[in-house]
Amino acid sequence: MSIRFSGALRATTAGAIAASLSLPATLMAQSVESQNQRETVVVTATRQAQPLSRVLVDITVLEREAIERSGATSLADLLARQPGIEFARNGGPGGTTSVFLRGAESRHTAVYIDGVRVDSQATGGAPWELIAIDQIERIEVLRGPAAAVYGSDAVGGVVQLFTRRGAQGQRASAALSYGSQNTAQLSVAMGRKSGDVDVALSASHGRSDGFNARPGANNNPDNDGWRRSNAQASAGLDLTPVHRVEAALLASRLWAQFDQGKTDNDVSRQRLGTVNLGWRGQWSASSSSRVNWGESTATYESQPSFYRTETTLRNLVLQHEQRWGDQLWHVTLERKQDQLLNPATQFSPTLAGSRTQDAVALAWRVDMGAHALQAHVRHDHDSAFGNQPTASLAWGWGFSPGWRVTASAATSFRAPTLYQRFSEYGLDTLKPEFGRNLEMGLRWAANGHELSAVAWRNRVQDLIVFGGAGPCVSPFGCYENASRVRYEGVTLAGATKLAGWRLRGSLDWHDPRNLDTGKRLARRASRLATLGADTDWAGWRWQITLQAAGARFDDAANSSRLGGYALLNLGVERALAPDWVLHARVDNLADKHYQLAGGFPQAGRSLQLGLRWAMR
Repeated sequence: MSIRFSGALRATTAGAIAASLSLPATLMAQSVESQNQRETVVVTATRQAQPLSRVLVDITVLEREAIERSGATSLADLLARQPGIEFARNGGPGGTTSVFLRGAESRHTAVYIDGVRVDSQATGGAPWELIAIDQIERIEVLRGPAAAVYGSDAVGGVVQLFTRRGAQGQRASAALSYGSQNTAQLSVAMGRKSGDVDVALSASHGRSDGFNARPGANNNPDNDGWRRSNAQASAGLDLTPVHRVEAALLASRLWAQFDQGKTDNDVSRQRLGTVNLGWRGQWSASSSSRVNWGESTATYESQPSFYRTETTLRNLVLQHEQRWGDQLWHVTLERKQDQLLNPATQFSPTLAGSRTQDAVALAWRVDMGAHALQAHVRHDHDSAFGNQPTASLAWGWGFSPGWRVTASAATSFRAPTLYQRFSEYGLDTLKPEFGRNLEMGLRWAANGHELSAVAWRNRVQDLIVFGGAGPCVSPFGCYENASRVRYEGVTLAGATKLAGWRLRGSLDWHDPRNLDTGKRLARRASRLATLGADTDWAGWRWQITLQAAGARFDDAANSSRLGGYALLNLGVERALAPDWVLHARVDNLADKHYQLAGGFPQAGRSLQLGLRWAMR
């Protein structure tokens, strides 16, 4: 299987893959545990647990320790330090946030919390600013389409978040930090496993005075602060050694100021809640089943200019896995239900609607010595659009110790949101967006050193955009299927140890482009880079990270340019006692002035000082 790239990226692609074989591993990173450590198990690639070394897709895993040491105050900031990810935000951590996975639209990333879908049927995509990382134990990021596994939404990739779980015995932890802009955060957590029962509880609260996120003569000159509170609970019961039931709850609230005028004190109030109930059982050494039911509710409300939107999602998943010799089969039955409620405002009437998607999916994998072949087919029936088939095929070859080459092809789709179809700006004749992806990868890992190169091309047709006035009710414009876009690029990543330093990093060349206009997609850079290094010295752990992005355009016409930027962050931590860790961070050390969205400057140099406690 081969991949052809158009334009200037052809030469870049070939050169980048060749360079990946010769560049020292000290320049790159990939979140994969080395072979001489315990094997990492992931579930996002196929919705079934499998060793990371057998996965045939591009995936990153972040454990709780890495999340804590990152010092990130938001999920988007944390993800942007991983290969192939960037984001745009209107102001500080409480501002509206979009995450672009491999340059794809924010709505093209399917987001799950403990297996529960999180999305908005108004704006489309997850409310990234509302998801706190204090309750998250583990993050798995799958790059590339996965609609044949997850159905609608997984056009660019999947981000799955796992909340905390009880561990053997009893554990407890707490963290407190204070920093610039009067930013204070407190979190506590406990977990216990005794016999057949395990429970986990956690809660956190953070607040900040913020900064003036929208300066200008026509905007309120006040600082735009935020407050966020979160809570999480989970419980599990081993009915027998091979049958288990689980339940998990998560609740998050965000209050944030923003500027919409010169004098009004505009605020937004957001809520997110998820509930998950599951059972899994092992019938034999080669046969197992799982049932999972989940519901999420996301609410956004603004004042004094009133607007409110409520999205409720429900999904029921039944899965069975069967192994016959070297072949592994999965069958999945899934039902999704989406609901949207927008109460009336002075500008628009009440909007209420719902839809369902019923799906059956089949997966097959066979391992033949050094070769592996994996196929997924899925058939979704949408209550509004009818039948939507998707498929994917992946191949891997371990041609030498530590080396593996992979190739894959996949199709994907994203159904229009209920708002895009039935609001005053909507058209009920909108069609789903449809994508085709080709991808190749080369990976090497040995003795704690890792290196990878991945090249992809993802074409999406019937992209939904907001166009000019048309057949919809609003005279200001209508949603329409108007564009063909291409997301393509190359990602180099790796990790190594050198002279006592642990080094990691990534380089991305992207070309997210509208094929109809020839313009680059708004707020996406063509080049991204991250470089991180940490070491232990004089009783302290020292961490340095460099994050850089090229110039972007703030609009689809590419007439408003946003400059590139490079951010240098420093962190130190020291164990004061076996259970206590003191840590400090300086982010944006050079006080770089930059914007991720036009008219919304990001924070300058900021300092954070904190203390963590964990029961040993």
